[in-house]
Amino acid sequence: MEKKLLIKENSFIETEITAVTNEGSGVSRCEGMVVFTPFTAPGDIAKVKVAKVGKNCIYGELDSVIRPSKGRIEPGCEVFGECGGCSLRHMSYEAELFEKTGWVRDHVQRIGGFDIEPLPAIASPKTEEYRNKAIYQVGKDEKGNPVFGFYRKKSHEVMDCKNCRLQPKKFSDILEAIGFFVKQNKISIYDEKSHTGLLRAVYIRKGEVTGETGVCLVLNGDKLPGEKLLVSLLSTQFKNIVSIVLNTNKERTNVVLGKKSRTVFGKDGITDVLCGVTVDISPAAFYQVNHSGAEILYKTAADFADLSDGDLLLDLYCGAGTIGLSMVEKAGKLIGVEIVPEAIENAKINAERMGVKNAEFICGDAGAAAAELERRGLAPDVIILDPPRKGCSEDTLEAVAAMKPKRVVYVSCNTATMARDFKIMQDLGYEPIKVQPVDMFPRTAHVEGVGLLSRENADDYVRISVHTKDLQTKVN
Repeated sequence: MEKKLLIKENSFIETEITAVTNEGSGVSRCEGMVVFTPFTAPGDIAKVKVAKVGKNCIYGELDSVIRPSKGRIEPGCEVFGECGGCSLRHMSYEAELFEKTGWVRDHVQRIGGFDIEPLPAIASPKTEEYRNKAIYQVGKDEKGNPVFGFYRKKSHEVMDCKNCRLQPKKFSDILEAIGFFVKQNKISIYDEKSHTGLLRAVYIRKGEVTGETGVCLVLNGDKLPGEKLLVSLLSTQFKNIVSIVLNTNKERTNVVLGKKSRTVFGKDGITDVLCGVTVDISPAAFYQVNHSGAEILYKTAADFADLSDGDLLLDLYCGAGTIGLSMVEKAGKLIGVEIVPEAIENAKINAERMGVKNAEFICGDAGAAAAELERRGLAPDVIILDPPRKGCSEDTLEAVAAMKPKRVVYVSCNTATMARDFKIMQDLGYEPIKVQPVDMFPRTAHVEGVGLLSRENADDYVRISVHTKDLQTKVN
């Protein structure tokens, strides 16, 4: 006979928070049920309003904190709780790092099934103004004035967040100038529902080392009335702006940038230096948003790679080549692989600019790289994997194992998919050795990780795996 729950929706419970999920909700228990309550911190004794009772869990809303934990602090942001960005600003940074280490532990042990204790998460050197990139949605206030900011939590309502504490203060000054231009020139604001209006978003990016700043306006059209006035206003007022780009996006989509861009001032993008590598960055190009955090991330990857003179380093998902080029001095040769042709061209330019002679870049996937290396009689000693959030495909992981590197270094922005891929790699003969969380996104529910895998009896594992697949194919 099922136990009848006494907890009803809209009732109140008193509960102690014991952990925080990687979505930012506090975790507690009541009558054998797990309770998820946003904006609570581990150690809080909280009064929670029951918003929804599910089969296995309860979703609550914080009514009040009866007794705050030692890790609870004042958020220091007037839109905290409404904005869909920061979710951990109510916790001390020490408490945040502790929880993020726990998330990675949970992924590695529960999803991957490995008895590995992650190293304590490495702190970001900066917890405020660390983002070198911001995409501001554009909306209107009650009076019809332009509003620059981010979406309200779980909605597409634009909140005024131009003074976000995670972005450089200079960004808000640039937005003020753009807002003045928009009002003076009566530029229409894009409406998502009706798909009308011109100005959709403003994208600002700054080079941490160079100080170069790029501004990109995303338009639901091809032309911006008074664009010469905008160029004059921004270039005169902000001497560090070296690029102003107009991007056209006429699609009904949540994707910010369209496929067509037109440079109306300066360069097509900005230039910055990361780990000693000078890189050109267009609005569409990937670049780590936390510069100082990225240098720690890449240094950790280099330490795990443990390269020696003469080693062949294969950098898959190489993008513009930043990770591989940051390690190239310790390697005998670097081969970077990326499926995006523009990124490969950027990588070649970056290598040439550095004067690197022992690097080459191949446009293709992991399978194509494996075939090319086999054709040349080359075998990588170390492979770097830096996939997107969805992780690696099984085909990619099988291609990696088939090349039989001594070590694989996995750089992940989603440690859940990294743990899943670890399990696949173990079946292919590679054992996870250690995992290092690196906090690239303070105050938010995101953490990166670097994992090291080492080959053990890989010949047998790969042979068994391939043979098993052949048998399955014959059976099917």
